[in-house]
Amino acid sequence: MNKIVVGLSGGVDSSVAAATLHHQGYEVVGLTLWLMKGKGQCCSEGMVDAAAICEQLGIPHHIVDSREVFQTNIVDYLVAGYEAGITPLPCSQCNKTVKFAPMIEYSRQQLGISSIATGHYARITYDAGSSRYKLRRAVDLSKDQSYFLYDLTQEMLAASLFPLGEQTKAETRRIATQFQLKTADKPESQDLCLIEKHGSMQAFLDNYITPQAGDIVDLEGKVLGKHAGVHHYTIGQRKGLGIAAAQPLYVVGLDAVRNRVIVGDRTSTSQSECTVQRVNWVSIPEATTPIRAEVQVRYRSQAVPVTVIPLENSRVKLVFDEPQFCITPGQGAVWYDGDILLGGGILERQN
Repeated sequence: MNKIVVGLSGGVDSSVAAATLHHQGYEVVGLTLWLMKGKGQCCSEGMVDAAAICEQLGIPHHIVDSREVFQTNIVDYLVAGYEAGITPLPCSQCNKTVKFAPMIEYSRQQLGISSIATGHYARITYDAGSSRYKLRRAVDLSKDQSYFLYDLTQEMLAASLFPLGEQTKAETRRIATQFQLKTADKPESQDLCLIEKHGSMQAFLDNYITPQAGDIVDLEGKVLGKHAGVHHYTIGQRKGLGIAAAQPLYVVGLDAVRNRVIVGDRTSTSQSECTVQRVNWVSIPEATTPIRAEVQVRYRSQAVPVTVIPLENSRVKLVFDEPQFCITPGQGAVWYDGDILLGGGILERQN
């Protein structure tokens, strides 16, 4: 019998992943990472629901205290980024360093099991011609989470299964009801886990960063208003500026050194190119010449045509066919060929 470890957050998706594999004849072991105290699927409340699912399915349940790893790799990472005036993307970092790598290591070293599964909406296929695993978008594009998985390695993909990748969210709910899972009607998590716990990203950050008042200025440096902390703002933000102007103004820059928020009109937020660092090539080997692709520069943004130009030191330049709004340093840029995720990285601050 095939053995597999399923990461259980206490939500309906991971519950259905476990139940599906169990129904298919796998010997399933549940594994929950305790990331922080409080409410939410990654918190102590989620562990209770995960334990209930394991009891219901009659499978073992292991809990790993990952709070220190989460603090170092996610909380400290976020705080340092916001202090520097960027808007970090924690989820891809969390998937690689907090979830997949530790889960695979624990499964192999402590349980003697070589494969893991999660409730992510994405797909993995194997291409024998290139001897390479390919990460693909989920069938349900409205729930596709491949964007957050761009940093996974070939070794991680080889060890992972995504049982929900071929189905819609509605089908997942139906299966949960069919199996009479305790999480069948559990509301879906809508926010980053830290927001669920603290109520807002601002409330979370204010626990770590002392708000310091400063100026809101235009592109010429003219003072238009005051802010209560650079870390409360992000590139492209329009609401909450507290400035009366003849035309809508957006945040176009964050100067943490001078403690200034820089604003401009919509045209000043658009860029025709940008650079990306910490690039991970996923479904294809590292490119050495320019390639054509479609890129997402935010999770909910549309993929747009782009030329990806390799640079040195795990960096690329992205040249868009049309200027793009709101290129935000710290966020992920992920490029695809159709539904195949080619690679991704972190948007750099532009000089």
